[in-house]
Amino acid sequence: MILFSTLSRYFGKRFLSAILGVFLTVFVLIFTIDLVELMRRAGEAEGATTLRLARLALFRTPAVAEQVLPFAILFAALATFLQLSRKLELVVARAAGVSAWQFSLPLIVIAALAGLFATMVYNPLATTLKDRANEQESVLFGRKGTGGSEKGVWFRQRSVDGEAIFRAASLDENTFSLKDVTAFVFHTDGTFLERIEAPMAVLTGNAWVFEKARVLSVGIEPQIVDRYLLATYLTPAELRGAVGQTQAVSFWSLPTVVRTLELAGLDATRYRLRYQSLLARPALLTAMVLIAASVSLRFMRSGGFAGMVLSGVAAGFLLYVATRIVEDLGQAVPHRHRHGVALLGLVEGDEADAFRQFGQHFSVGIGGGHAVALRVDRAHGAAMPSMPRPGPGRAPYATAPPVSRPCRQPLGLEP
Repeated sequence: MILFSTLSRYFGKRFLSAILGVFLTVFVLIFTIDLVELMRRAGEAEGATTLRLARLALFRTPAVAEQVLPFAILFAALATFLQLSRKLELVVARAAGVSAWQFSLPLIVIAALAGLFATMVYNPLATTLKDRANEQESVLFGRKGTGGSEKGVWFRQRSVDGEAIFRAASLDENTFSLKDVTAFVFHTDGTFLERIEAPMAVLTGNAWVFEKARVLSVGIEPQIVDRYLLATYLTPAELRGAVGQTQAVSFWSLPTVVRTLELAGLDATRYRLRYQSLLARPALLTAMVLIAASVSLRFMRSGGFAGMVLSGVAAGFLLYVATRIVEDLGQAVPHRHRHGVALLGLVEGDEADAFRQFGQHFSVGIGGGHAVALRVDRAHGAAMPSMPRPGPGRAPYATAPPVSRPCRQPLGLEP
């Protein structure tokens, strides 16, 4: 089977080593930049030693590096194909009867497996390390709250007490407390019940605990209570997801978060979209390999190679931007269209590779200043030599029809 042949294992090892090299290079670069920025911010912060800052930067780096994984696959595939083409190994494989699909298959399989690993293992690990980094950052830099903005934090919940709309100045993700919070509580039939104001509300168990709350009800004078409890279905992780970014929730936690947010009456569309985007990651990485193959299977001596590689990088960048745009659109994208961008990349890569396989000429350099052009026969896929063209300084040959018989043996070229 071609997937487990010696040639496939050789191509697979080259591609895997290129992925690790590109990804680790980007990882170290992100870590270095983040460490320099943290050291600049530290200043006179108490306890901000170099070791603690380095650990904080290390915990923050995986979440950022995850975003550049598609580009790591793209550049690794480009580097692999370019090296194989530069050493004429691809040309020899084609002359021996190995199609472009066959020597691209190991790279496609590795890209798909890398997508599954990144979704099921790397993403939860990066999310966990990011949470620990947020905790350490709060301790080092004295950050009081997160998730706030000029308009504050707004969210809605549904519980046994009815629906409630919360507005707070900020959310502290360490204690899961809301600062300067106001809650508008409604009956289960939708009529207004009361308004609760407090300097702090803490999520404990199955209820919000308002400290020194001021309760205003219809037809009743305002009351001041030391503690006021309001039931909720939200958990700390789901609260962070409700008011934070979707990247703060790991892959395995997303289904539970979606169910809980819907039970609490919150919009979970962007989390469902995030979940589907993670599921489509193997298809996205596979599309990156196909794009790289479509622009790098050309023989380097045929000219115009730099432009083809640049177009491949641009195509991969546009595909990545398209996926981000579709993900940011949120509820404007129907559920059935969420995998459309990755599938479109697969289709475009397949079409370009098919053109390379059945319609593109491959040039092979031969000693004596001559060159022979190999073309793939559309019906049988056999390597067919055409008339040679003269080398530099020689008179052109007379026009003659191409040789119609297939090569009896592969071209004897050494890498």
